[in-house]
Amino acid sequence: MSARDLKVRYATSFLGYLWSVLDPLVMSLIYWFVFTQVFHRDVGEDPYIVFLISALLPWVWFNSSVSDFTKAFKRDSRLVRSTNIPRSIWVNRIVLSKGMEFLFSLPVLALFVIVNAMVETDPEKVVQVGWGILWFPVAVLLQVILLVGLGMLVAPLCALYADLERTTGLILRALFYATPIIYSVSNLPGPFEIIGSFNPLAGIFTLYRMAFFPDQWHLTTVLISVVMTLAIFVLGSWVFRSLERPVLKEL
Repeated sequence: MSARDLKVRYATSFLGYLWSVLDPLVMSLIYWFVFTQVFHRDVGEDPYIVFLISALLPWVWFNSSVSDFTKAFKRDSRLVRSTNIPRSIWVNRIVLSKGMEFLFSLPVLALFVIVNAMVETDPEKVVQVGWGILWFPVAVLLQVILLVGLGMLVAPLCALYADLERTTGLILRALFYATPIIYSVSNLPGPFEIIGSFNPLAGIFTLYRMAFFPDQWHLTTVLISVVMTLAIFVLGSWVFRSLERPVLKEL
């Protein structure tokens, strides 16, 4: 089912695979231009474009997955009702297909790292890929667990309550600015640093950035993210099991 989703997405588009990289690339270039060429930037690290893309790529995976969760059951309602396979598959297929698009977009990040190493003359601004890259697969695993948990929470609720689909879109817009993408958790002032740490994406994005920015390590944020991710997964599993029958009746 995930393979079919990818085929349909690319088969009907002239640019195909390029759409997996264009969206985060354009967003990164816009924020890079605004915060480095228009305004004086005092957040993040240099090179800022690598700092941005290392968080924007997983954010696109998260955002597109949660958006699709809101329609996970309604889109294939007849198939959901008529099959006996675990209904969680309709959540897992989205996580997997969007995760594959995330992997397809990683060459963009690698390209900017290589270009930075080739053109940067200041040794302090050259990206050094270090041992922190070992945290990258851990971040991917945590994001998969988080998304599956959220999917099992969002998908049945949106199937039962139509208004939640638009509400989820509004929450995602606000969450973009509440997530350390254009800044890091350590850039938040005073108590907001602790508050920001309770966003499970904060610790996950910290692990993504560890490959290029070892100074981004924030143990408290990472530990809170692990606990929050597991808690959301457990909550999502319980809600999914509780609402599965009402969802089937609604469909």
